[in-house]
Amino acid sequence: MKNKITILFAFLMLSATTVKAQETVKLYAGKAPGSENWTQKEAQMYSDLFKTEVVYNVTDPSLLVYQVPKGVKNTGTAILIAPGGGFQSLSINREGKELAEILSKKGITAFVLKYRLNKTETNDPAREMMEKLKDRAAFEKNSLATIKLAAQDGKNALKYVRDNASKYGIDTKKVGIIGFSAGSTVAMETVLENTADQQPDFIANIYGGPRPELLTVATPEKKIPMFLCAASDDQLKLAPRSIQMYNKWLEAGQSVELHMYSKGGHGFGTGKQNLPVDSWEIRFEEWLTLQGFLVK
Repeated sequence: MKNKITILFAFLMLSATTVKAQETVKLYAGKAPGSENWTQKEAQMYSDLFKTEVVYNVTDPSLLVYQVPKGVKNTGTAILIAPGGGFQSLSINREGKELAEILSKKGITAFVLKYRLNKTETNDPAREMMEKLKDRAAFEKNSLATIKLAAQDGKNALKYVRDNASKYGIDTKKVGIIGFSAGSTVAMETVLENTADQQPDFIANIYGGPRPELLTVATPEKKIPMFLCAASDDQLKLAPRSIQMYNKWLEAGQSVELHMYSKGGHGFGTGKQNLPVDSWEIRFEEWLTLQGFLVK
């Protein structure tokens, strides 16, 4: 009986420390511009392929807000999290909510972005995307219109965060963005194709595959430190793009840090594989501290 009580107490303590999104914020009043005629319905499912929950058919972009819990010192830093999923779905937990919970407990206000996606014609968005990726060039070309809408969602999300900084206790000069995989394209668009006053103050690119055209866009004059992380055995072979972006930032005299793990694959996010790559979140926190966005 004593052991059962101990286990129950531990479970209750764990539940009590779990942080949930306090609110959901719509990015647009009414239908989002550019997709007014979309009729697909947003849905969520567990993907056997990705081994995590995914959201798909997003037509109404929104933010899941994770405020700093009571009793935790607010650093004034905010971070926008753009999950990946090949613009076909969003890995909402492993590349969104779980990281938001981790960072909010460190004193960072986190916003998980649900941006617009390609329409899913089947009941399995992950497998549908992998089928389309057999012709990557065609897939990227056919996704371009959606990518531009998703990028606009990212820009509007950053604007919302800054416009509502006082509500969340945010310093408007400490607003950053992190993108995973396809989400890194959304993140990079907010840096490379945005007005100077709306660019983020820092950026993180996790196993990103920013569309190649972004590599030719001039690096911003504003100093925007960048953190990059990927694995050499990435199944989608996107590791070289992280190296290219690292070189781009380095040659421009921008502050940049790159972590390239030998193993980890694509889409590791906050999942655990008993590999060195599992510690990337700690490296990211160390980098945030070094840059002055996280106080120990």
